Amino acid sequence: MVELAGVGPAPFCAMLLADMGAEILRIAPPQHGPPVFPVPPQEDPIWRGRSWLTLDLKDAGGRTRFLEILAHADVLIEGFRAGVLERLGVGPEVCLAANPHLVIGRMTGWGQSGPLAHAPGHDPNYLALTGALHAIGRAGQPPCPPLNLVADMGGGALYLAVGVLAALLHVRAGGPGQIVDAAMVDGAASLMSMIYMLSGHGLWRDERESNFLDGGCPYGRTYETADGRYVVVCALEPPFYRALVRALGLDEATLPPRDDRASWPRLHETFAAVFRTKTRDEWARLLEGTDACVTPVLSMSEAPAHPHNAARKVFIGDPPTPAAAPRFSGTPTSHAPATGRGVTELLEAWGMSRDDARRAADR
Repeated sequence: MVELAGVGPAPFCAMLLADMGAEILRIAPPQHGPPVFPVPPQEDPIWRGRSWLTLDLKDAGGRTRFLEILAHADVLIEGFRAGVLERLGVGPEVCLAANPHLVIGRMTGWGQSGPLAHAPGHDPNYLALTGALHAIGRAGQPPCPPLNLVADMGGGALYLAVGVLAALLHVRAGGPGQIVDAAMVDGAASLMSMIYMLSGHGLWRDERESNFLDGGCPYGRTYETADGRYVVVCALEPPFYRALVRALGLDEATLPPRDDRASWPRLHETFAAVFRTKTRDEWARLLEGTDACVTPVLSMSEAPAHPHNAARKVFIGDPPTPAAAPRFSGTPTSHAPATGRGVTELLEAWGMSRDDARRAADR
Protein backbone atom coordinates (compact mmCIF):
# COMPACT_ATOMS: atom_id res chain seq x y z
CA MET A 1 0.00 0.00 0.00
CA VAL A 2 1.20 3.53 -0.81
CA GLU A 3 0.28 6.37 1.54
CA LEU A 4 0.79 9.99 0.56
CA ALA A 5 1.98 11.95 3.59
CA GLY A 6 -0.77 13.80 5.42
CA VAL A 7 -2.33 14.28 8.85
CA GLY A 8 -5.45 13.12 10.64
CA PRO A 9 -7.68 10.20 9.71
CA ALA A 10 -5.78 8.99 6.62
CA PRO A 11 -2.61 8.18 8.60
CA PHE A 12 -4.74 6.67 11.38
CA CYS A 13 -6.42 4.42 8.80
CA ALA A 14 -2.99 3.40 7.51
CA MET A 15 -1.92 2.57 11.07
CA LEU A 16 -4.93 0.28 11.48
CA LEU A 17 -4.14 -1.50 8.22
CA ALA A 18 -0.44 -1.77 9.13
CA ASP A 19 -1.42 -3.49 12.39
CA MET A 20 -3.41 -5.98 10.29
CA GLY A 21 -0.37 -6.77 8.18
CA ALA A 22 -0.39 -4.21 5.37
CA GLU A 23 3.02 -3.24 4.00
CA ILE A 24 2.95 0.53 3.61
CA LEU A 25 5.26 2.85 1.72
CA ARG A 26 4.74 6.40 2.93
CA ILE A 27 5.69 9.01 0.35
CA ALA A 28 6.41 12.57 1.49
CA PRO A 29 7.59 15.65 -0.43
CA PRO A 30 11.12 16.98 0.14
CA GLN A 31 9.84 20.04 2.01
CA HIS A 32 7.13 18.34 4.04
CA GLY A 33 5.74 20.81 6.59
CA PRO A 34 6.26 20.60 10.34
CA PRO A 35 4.19 18.05 12.28
CA VAL A 36 0.92 19.16 13.84
CA PHE A 37 2.28 18.06 17.22
CA PRO A 38 5.99 18.35 18.13
CA VAL A 39 6.46 14.60 18.57
CA PRO A 40 9.16 12.68 16.66
CA PRO A 41 7.57 10.28 14.13
CA GLN A 42 9.31 7.29 15.73
CA GLU A 43 7.52 8.11 19.01
CA ASP A 44 4.08 8.67 17.48
CA PRO A 45 2.20 5.34 17.28
CA ILE A 46 0.16 6.55 14.31
CA TRP A 47 3.25 6.31 12.07
CA ARG A 48 4.18 2.73 12.92
CA GLY A 49 4.66 0.12 10.24
CA ARG A 50 5.77 2.47 7.45
CA SER A 51 8.64 2.42 5.01
CA TRP A 52 9.53 6.01 4.09
CA LEU A 53 10.36 7.56 0.74
CA THR A 54 10.90 11.22 -0.18
CA LEU A 55 9.46 12.01 -3.59
CA ASP A 56 8.55 15.31 -5.25
CA LEU A 57 5.27 14.88 -7.13
CA LYS A 58 5.62 18.41 -8.53
CA ASP A 59 8.57 17.16 -10.53
CA ALA A 60 8.06 15.11 -13.71
CA GLY A 61 10.68 12.59 -12.64
CA GLY A 62 9.06 12.22 -9.25
CA ARG A 63 5.67 11.59 -10.83
CA THR A 64 7.18 8.96 -13.13
CA ARG A 65 8.75 7.12 -10.20
CA PHE A 66 5.48 7.41 -8.26
CA LEU A 67 3.46 5.80 -11.07
CA GLU A 68 6.07 3.05 -11.47
CA ILE A 69 5.63 2.25 -7.78
CA LEU A 70 1.82 2.35 -8.02
CA ALA A 71 1.95 -0.25 -10.78
CA HIS A 72 3.04 -2.74 -8.09
CA ALA A 73 0.74 -1.58 -5.26
CA ASP A 74 -2.71 -2.75 -4.23
CA VAL A 75 -3.87 0.46 -2.56
CA LEU A 76 -3.18 4.19 -2.62
CA ILE A 77 -4.37 6.31 0.33
CA GLU A 78 -4.34 10.11 0.21
CA GLY A 79 -5.85 12.75 2.47
CA PHE A 80 -5.53 15.93 0.40
CA ARG A 81 -8.37 18.33 -0.25
CA ALA A 82 -10.46 17.55 -3.32
CA GLY A 83 -8.60 18.35 -6.53
CA VAL A 84 -5.06 18.44 -5.13
CA LEU A 85 -4.06 15.07 -6.57
CA GLU A 86 -5.40 16.12 -9.96
CA ARG A 87 -3.43 19.39 -9.86
CA LEU A 88 -0.27 17.41 -9.17
CA GLY A 89 -0.88 15.49 -12.39
CA VAL A 90 -1.50 12.12 -10.68
CA GLY A 91 -5.27 12.11 -10.33
CA PRO A 92 -7.26 8.87 -10.13
CA GLU A 93 -7.51 8.44 -13.92
CA VAL A 94 -3.73 8.64 -14.26
CA CYS A 95 -3.17 6.27 -11.34
CA LEU A 96 -5.70 3.73 -12.62
CA ALA A 97 -4.12 3.88 -16.07
CA ALA A 98 -0.83 2.89 -14.43
CA ASN A 99 -2.54 0.12 -12.44
CA PRO A 100 -6.11 -0.86 -13.42
CA HIS A 101 -6.41 -3.00 -10.28
CA LEU A 102 -5.52 -0.18 -7.88
CA VAL A 103 -7.83 0.81 -5.02
CA ILE A 104 -7.60 4.55 -4.37
CA GLY A 105 -8.77 5.61 -0.91
CA ARG A 106 -9.46 9.35 -0.82
CA MET A 107 -9.97 10.84 2.64
CA THR A 108 -11.48 14.32 2.86
CA GLY A 109 -13.67 16.27 5.23
CA TRP A 110 -16.38 17.34 2.80
CA GLY A 111 -15.98 14.75 0.02
CA GLN A 112 -14.90 14.98 -3.61
CA SER A 113 -18.05 16.86 -4.65
CA GLY A 114 -20.47 19.44 -3.27
CA PRO A 115 -20.27 23.20 -2.54
CA LEU A 116 -17.82 22.73 0.36
CA ALA A 117 -15.56 20.16 -1.34
CA HIS A 118 -12.63 22.59 -1.58
CA ALA A 119 -13.12 24.24 1.83
CA PRO A 120 -10.87 23.54 4.83
CA GLY A 121 -12.29 22.11 8.01
CA HIS A 122 -11.76 19.98 11.09
CA ASP A 123 -13.71 17.38 13.06
CA PRO A 124 -16.22 19.76 14.73
CA ASN A 125 -16.98 21.45 11.39
CA TYR A 126 -18.12 18.15 9.90
CA LEU A 127 -20.07 17.24 13.05
CA ALA A 128 -21.80 20.61 12.95
CA LEU A 129 -23.31 19.96 9.53
CA THR A 130 -24.63 16.49 10.39
CA GLY A 131 -26.63 17.36 13.51
CA ALA A 132 -24.22 15.39 15.68
CA LEU A 133 -22.53 18.36 17.36
CA HIS A 134 -25.88 19.96 18.18
CA ALA A 135 -26.86 16.79 20.06
CA ILE A 136 -23.76 16.60 22.27
CA GLY A 137 -23.40 18.59 25.49
CA ARG A 138 -25.27 19.81 28.54
CA ALA A 139 -28.69 21.46 28.43
CA GLY A 140 -28.43 25.24 28.30
CA GLN A 141 -24.71 25.05 27.47
CA PRO A 142 -22.88 25.28 24.13
CA PRO A 143 -22.46 22.05 22.13
CA CYS A 144 -19.34 20.16 23.23
CA PRO A 145 -16.93 18.67 20.63
CA PRO A 146 -16.27 15.00 21.63
CA LEU A 147 -12.48 15.21 21.11
CA ASN A 148 -11.82 14.28 17.46
CA LEU A 149 -13.19 10.78 17.84
CA VAL A 150 -16.42 11.01 15.87
CA ALA A 151 -15.66 12.66 12.51
CA ASP A 152 -11.88 12.22 12.20
CA MET A 153 -11.43 8.72 13.55
CA GLY A 154 -14.90 7.18 13.47
CA GLY A 155 -16.53 8.78 10.43
CA GLY A 156 -13.21 9.23 8.65
CA ALA A 157 -10.50 6.64 9.31
CA LEU A 158 -12.80 3.69 10.04
CA TYR A 159 -15.05 4.29 7.03
CA LEU A 160 -11.99 4.68 4.83
CA ALA A 161 -10.60 1.37 6.12
CA VAL A 162 -13.90 -0.44 5.51
CA GLY A 163 -14.20 1.07 2.04
CA VAL A 164 -10.64 0.16 1.06
CA LEU A 165 -11.02 -3.42 2.29
CA ALA A 166 -14.36 -3.81 0.50
CA ALA A 167 -12.85 -2.46 -2.74
CA LEU A 168 -9.92 -4.87 -2.36
CA LEU A 169 -12.37 -7.77 -2.09
CA HIS A 170 -14.00 -6.50 -5.30
CA VAL A 171 -10.61 -6.54 -7.07
CA ARG A 172 -9.70 -9.96 -5.70
CA ALA A 173 -13.04 -11.26 -7.04
CA GLY A 174 -12.03 -10.14 -10.53
CA GLY A 175 -13.38 -6.61 -10.60
CA PRO A 176 -11.47 -3.49 -11.65
CA GLY A 177 -9.80 -1.04 -9.32
CA GLN A 178 -11.84 1.91 -8.16
CA ILE A 179 -11.95 5.07 -6.05
CA VAL A 180 -13.18 5.10 -2.45
CA ASP A 181 -14.55 8.59 -1.70
CA ALA A 182 -14.50 8.63 2.12
CA ALA A 183 -15.75 11.94 3.53
CA MET A 184 -15.86 12.67 7.23
CA VAL A 185 -19.18 14.47 6.84
CA ASP A 186 -20.64 11.31 5.23
CA GLY A 187 -19.24 9.03 7.93
CA ALA A 188 -20.35 11.25 10.81
CA ALA A 189 -23.87 11.39 9.35
CA SER A 190 -23.85 7.61 8.95
CA LEU A 191 -22.88 7.21 12.61
CA MET A 192 -25.99 9.22 13.49
CA SER A 193 -28.29 6.72 11.74
CA MET A 194 -29.90 5.37 14.92
CA ILE A 195 -30.42 8.86 16.38
CA TYR A 196 -32.09 10.03 13.17
CA MET A 197 -34.29 6.92 13.26
CA LEU A 198 -35.35 7.69 16.83
CA SER A 199 -36.02 11.31 15.88
CA GLY A 200 -38.10 10.26 12.88
CA HIS A 201 -40.30 8.15 15.14
CA GLY A 202 -40.78 10.88 17.74
CA LEU A 203 -38.48 9.16 20.22
CA TRP A 204 -35.71 11.77 20.26
CA ARG A 205 -35.96 15.42 21.22
CA ASP A 206 -33.74 17.80 19.27
CA GLU A 207 -32.54 19.33 22.53
CA ARG A 208 -29.29 18.53 24.35
CA GLU A 209 -29.45 16.42 27.52
CA SER A 210 -33.10 15.48 27.12
CA ASN A 211 -32.87 11.91 25.79
CA PHE A 212 -31.88 8.38 26.74
CA LEU A 213 -28.39 8.51 25.25
CA ASP A 214 -27.31 12.13 25.73
CA GLY A 215 -27.18 12.37 29.52
CA GLY A 216 -30.75 13.54 29.97
CA CYS A 217 -32.04 10.22 31.26
CA PRO A 218 -31.44 9.78 35.05
CA TYR A 219 -30.46 6.15 34.58
CA GLY A 220 -28.19 6.94 31.63
CA ARG A 221 -25.79 9.65 32.78
CA THR A 222 -22.83 10.49 35.02
CA TYR A 223 -23.05 11.16 38.75
CA GLU A 224 -20.63 12.89 41.08
CA THR A 225 -19.49 10.83 44.04
CA ALA A 226 -18.42 11.75 47.59
CA ASP A 227 -14.82 12.40 46.56
CA GLY A 228 -15.66 14.73 43.66
CA ARG A 229 -15.08 12.07 41.02
CA TYR A 230 -17.68 10.37 38.82
CA VAL A 231 -19.41 7.14 37.89
CA VAL A 232 -21.44 6.57 34.75
CA VAL A 233 -24.79 4.79 34.84
CA CYS A 234 -26.36 3.21 31.76
CA ALA A 235 -29.14 0.97 33.11
CA LEU A 236 -31.47 1.61 30.19
CA GLU A 237 -33.30 -1.72 30.00
CA PRO A 238 -35.94 -2.45 32.70
CA PRO A 239 -34.05 -5.41 34.28
CA PHE A 240 -30.90 -3.32 34.56
CA TYR A 241 -32.88 -0.39 35.94
CA ARG A 242 -34.37 -2.61 38.63
CA ALA A 243 -30.89 -3.86 39.52
CA LEU A 244 -29.69 -0.25 39.81
CA VAL A 245 -32.56 0.77 42.07
CA ARG A 246 -31.94 -2.22 44.36
CA ALA A 247 -28.21 -1.53 44.48
CA LEU A 248 -28.88 2.07 45.53
CA GLY A 249 -31.10 0.84 48.36
CA LEU A 250 -34.24 2.41 46.90
CA ASP A 251 -37.76 1.09 46.51
CA GLU A 252 -38.99 1.31 42.92
CA ALA A 253 -42.57 1.59 44.12
CA THR A 254 -41.78 4.93 45.79
CA LEU A 255 -39.96 6.39 42.79
CA PRO A 256 -41.45 8.32 39.88
CA PRO A 257 -42.18 6.19 36.78
CA ARG A 258 -38.92 5.54 34.91
CA ASP A 259 -40.43 6.37 31.51
CA ASP A 260 -42.13 9.62 32.56
CA ARG A 261 -39.80 12.31 31.17
CA ALA A 262 -41.53 14.96 33.28
CA SER A 263 -40.34 13.07 36.36
CA TRP A 264 -36.74 12.66 35.22
CA PRO A 265 -35.44 15.74 37.13
CA ARG A 266 -36.88 14.41 40.41
CA LEU A 267 -35.51 10.90 39.75
CA HIS A 268 -32.13 12.39 38.91
CA GLU A 269 -32.03 14.29 42.20
CA THR A 270 -32.83 11.10 44.11
CA PHE A 271 -30.07 9.12 42.39
CA ALA A 272 -27.59 11.99 42.74
CA ALA A 273 -28.14 12.18 46.49
CA VAL A 274 -27.40 8.47 46.88
CA PHE A 275 -24.29 8.53 44.69
CA ARG A 276 -22.88 11.38 46.81
CA THR A 277 -22.82 9.09 49.85
CA LYS A 278 -19.87 6.98 48.64
CA THR A 279 -16.62 7.56 46.79
CA ARG A 280 -16.20 6.59 43.18
CA ASP A 281 -14.07 3.57 44.02
CA GLU A 282 -16.48 2.42 46.73
CA TRP A 283 -19.27 2.42 44.15
CA ALA A 284 -17.00 0.61 41.71
CA ARG A 285 -16.27 -2.15 44.23
CA LEU A 286 -19.98 -2.45 44.97
CA LEU A 287 -21.48 -2.21 41.48
CA GLU A 288 -18.91 -2.70 38.74
CA GLY A 289 -19.69 -5.82 36.74
CA THR A 290 -23.25 -6.11 38.08
CA ASP A 291 -26.52 -5.72 36.16
CA ALA A 292 -26.74 -2.14 37.47
CA CYS A 293 -24.42 -1.06 34.60
CA VAL A 294 -22.34 1.32 36.70
CA THR A 295 -18.70 2.02 35.82
CA PRO A 296 -16.12 4.37 37.33
CA VAL A 297 -15.13 7.28 35.08
CA LEU A 298 -11.36 6.86 34.85
CA SER A 299 -8.79 9.43 33.83
CA MET A 300 -6.29 8.63 31.08
CA SER A 301 -3.65 8.08 33.76
CA GLU A 302 -5.90 5.58 35.58
CA ALA A 303 -7.37 3.64 32.66
CA PRO A 304 -4.32 1.47 31.78
CA ALA A 305 -4.15 0.07 35.34
CA HIS A 306 -7.80 -1.02 35.53
CA PRO A 307 -7.92 -4.82 36.06
CA HIS A 308 -10.02 -5.47 32.97
CA ASN A 309 -7.78 -3.37 30.74
CA ALA A 310 -4.70 -4.96 32.26
CA ALA A 311 -6.05 -8.50 31.80
CA ARG A 312 -6.88 -7.89 28.14
CA LYS A 313 -3.74 -5.80 27.56
CA VAL A 314 -5.88 -2.98 26.20
CA PHE A 315 -2.87 -0.70 26.75
CA ILE A 316 0.75 -1.69 26.31
CA GLY A 317 4.16 -0.16 26.86
CA ASP A 318 5.46 2.69 28.99
CA PRO A 319 4.15 5.30 28.53
CA PRO A 320 0.94 3.38 27.82
CA THR A 321 -0.31 3.15 24.24
CA PRO A 322 -3.62 1.60 23.15
CA ALA A 323 -3.03 -1.90 21.81
CA ALA A 324 -3.87 -2.96 18.27
CA ALA A 325 -7.52 -3.74 17.54
CA PRO A 326 -9.56 -5.69 16.59
CA ARG A 327 -8.40 -9.17 17.58
CA PHE A 328 -8.46 -12.24 15.34
CA SER A 329 -8.72 -15.89 16.30
CA GLY A 330 -6.30 -17.13 13.66
CA THR A 331 -3.73 -14.36 13.32
CA PRO A 332 -2.18 -12.60 16.33
CA THR A 333 -3.03 -8.93 16.68
CA SER A 334 -0.13 -6.64 17.52
CA HIS A 335 1.36 -3.28 16.68
CA ALA A 336 3.15 -3.10 13.38
CA PRO A 337 6.90 -2.58 13.86
CA ALA A 338 8.01 1.00 14.45
CA THR A 339 9.32 1.19 10.88
CA GLY A 340 8.90 -0.96 7.79
CA ARG A 341 11.65 -2.57 5.78
CA GLY A 342 13.98 -0.67 3.47
CA VAL A 343 12.31 0.84 0.42
CA THR A 344 14.34 -1.16 -2.11
CA GLU A 345 13.62 -4.41 -0.30
CA LEU A 346 9.93 -3.52 -0.04
CA LEU A 347 9.59 -2.71 -3.74
CA GLU A 348 11.37 -5.92 -4.71
CA ALA A 349 8.89 -7.83 -2.57
CA TRP A 350 6.10 -6.04 -4.47
CA GLY A 351 7.46 -7.42 -7.75
CA MET A 352 9.86 -4.78 -9.03
CA SER A 353 13.19 -5.83 -10.45
CA ARG A 354 16.17 -5.02 -8.27
CA ASP A 355 17.38 -2.30 -10.63
CA ASP A 356 13.94 -0.68 -10.90
CA ALA A 357 13.48 -0.87 -7.14
CA ARG A 358 16.84 0.78 -6.53
CA ARG A 359 16.07 3.50 -9.05
CA ALA A 360 12.61 4.17 -7.59
CA ALA A 361 14.05 4.33 -4.08
CA ASP A 362 16.93 6.62 -5.06
CA ARG A 363 16.43 9.87 -3.22
